[in-house]
Order: sequence, then C-alpha cells, then structure tokens
Amino acid sequence: MTQPEGHHLAEFNLGILKYDWDDPRVQDFVDGLDLVNNAAMRSPGFVWMMDGETMEREQNDPHGPLGGDPRTASTLSVWKDVASLEHFVWNTVHKRFYDRKHEWYDMGAVLRLVMWWVPIGHRPDMVEAMERFRRLDAHGPSDQAFGWDHVKDAQLWKAKACG
Repeated sequence: MTQPEGHHLAEFNLGILKYDWDDPRVQDFVDGLDLVNNAAMRSPGFVWMMDGETMEREQNDPHGPLGGDPRTASTLSVWKDVASLEHFVWNTVHKRFYDRKHEWYDMGAVLRLVMWWVPIGHRPDMVEAMERFRRLDAHGPSDQAFGWDHVKDAQLWKAKACG
C-alpha cells in the first residue's frame, strides 16, 4: 500500500487498563504519559494529537463511541507518513512503555491499533476513529483501515514489536 498524494496517516490505538487509573500498579504508565506524548509531539513527522482533556472526555462519555469504560487508554494522532510514526513507536521512549504493556493493559481485550489515510489538514474525531477501528475488526485490513502488516514500507514493527 502506498500513501496517497495529499494525505497524512491517522492512527488510533485503544487499550483497556487492567486497573483503575489511580491504582499504584499502573502508576508508571500514568506518570509516563506526558513524557511519551511530549516525545511524540517533538518527533519528526508529527502533525497532530487529540489533546488530553478532549481524549479524557471521549473516553469517559458513556454515550460516546468508546462506551465510557473508565479504564480506557487511547491515543488519536496524525503523522506525516508511516516512517514518522514507525520511528516514534519503535525508536523513542515510547518503546520502553510498549515493552511493559502486559503489566498495564488487559491483553484479553487486546491492545489494538488502526491506521488510515486522511487528507492533509484533516483532524479525525473519535466517531471517525471508532468507525475505522470497527471496519478493521469486522472486515480485516483494507485501504480504509489497516495495521502495520498492511503497510509494505513498515519494517521496524516486525523486528521490534515482540521485544
């Protein structure tokens, strides 16, 4: 799959924490959010991220697209291209937190990621993100909703995702 001209890459990841946000067992995760998010915003190719206040409101809204689970931990962002996102995920401080995901996330709920192309300047909302997430879940990868394995140029995830 090739990036369409005039488009950026949107990504949405959705996880459910094993414990409440104020539980000491997820304290390292909670304490690291600003560090990881700031690293993302300083990364080459970063375009936009849903701010923390809006994300918290989306995650806690019982009538919203995420269903209001108080243990939801998600990110919605836009990147210049796959290489930029891939570098951030696997070659920055983010990787240290990714490697500890089993400590913090309910892996029965499976930590999930969906990516899709957005026109330059577009900022997806949570309704759009969940539509893409559900499309990938129901129909598998396509040009409208995909994971790392659907992007030919993405290689770092193959070597580093299991680390």
